[in-house]
Amino acid sequence: MVGTDAGDLGAMLAGAKPLVMGIVNVTPDSFSDGGSFIAAEAAADHALRHVAAGAAIVDIGGESTRPGFVPVTAEEELGRVTPVLEALAGRLPVPVSIDTTKAVVAEQALRRGATIVNDVWGLQGDPRMAGTVAGAGAGVVIMHNRHAKDDRIDIADDLLRFFETSLRVADQAGIARAGIMLDPGIGFGKTPGQQVGAIAAIPRLRALGFPILVGLSRKSFLAPLSEAPLADRLPHTLAANLAALSLGASVFRVHDVAAHVAALQVFGAIAPRPAR
Repeated sequence: MVGTDAGDLGAMLAGAKPLVMGIVNVTPDSFSDGGSFIAAEAAADHALRHVAAGAAIVDIGGESTRPGFVPVTAEEELGRVTPVLEALAGRLPVPVSIDTTKAVVAEQALRRGATIVNDVWGLQGDPRMAGTVAGAGAGVVIMHNRHAKDDRIDIADDLLRFFETSLRVADQAGIARAGIMLDPGIGFGKTPGQQVGAIAAIPRLRALGFPILVGLSRKSFLAPLSEAPLADRLPHTLAANLAALSLGASVFRVHDVAAHVAALQVFGAIAPRPAR
């Protein structure tokens, strides 16, 4: 795996080209592809196919975060992701992100070649996470999350308050700002209307000065918008991600890498990106 510190990651994120992050779920219960890549070699091959298709980052996760997921222990999570990281050692020419909420899992993954931590609790879950990221000189995806949906809140204001807290935690720990990405957390603690509102809030999030990552691939909020079953959500995912791109997002966490690389390339040839 490529060695990338926060400075290198920052240079990559600051580039003019939008980036695709390919999803590798090493889980039996993820909402879209659970069980498909539970074997280490199958997951490693999937990661390599993502890179061949144009992924700039590969995101490996060993615990589902879908609604109603069953939590797993750190030992079980490490038992899933460690063999994949070891199988990819020396074979992956792009940065690896570890999708976890547990500092102990992040620490072990960073020792085995990961250089980004994708934390769906935005450094506000495990109190050791920020220090773990800082100590490794790693990048981090800070995702917005809520314990429960509340249709009374203004989701844009809630996003900004959450990120203010997370960025303060990151600064206090010494995490390099160049390696920080913000994720509005589509599918996490939001009503269907708030999912759309979170995407619409991207220009306000961009004003915080960090790249915006969106992870809306195949998410259930697309179904009421399009009446599309899970297996047929690629066109709707593409449309939503292109809308996010037009609003200022620059990193796209997806299952279907090749289709997104092509769509982003064509979109970029026709429509200029917002000023960064």
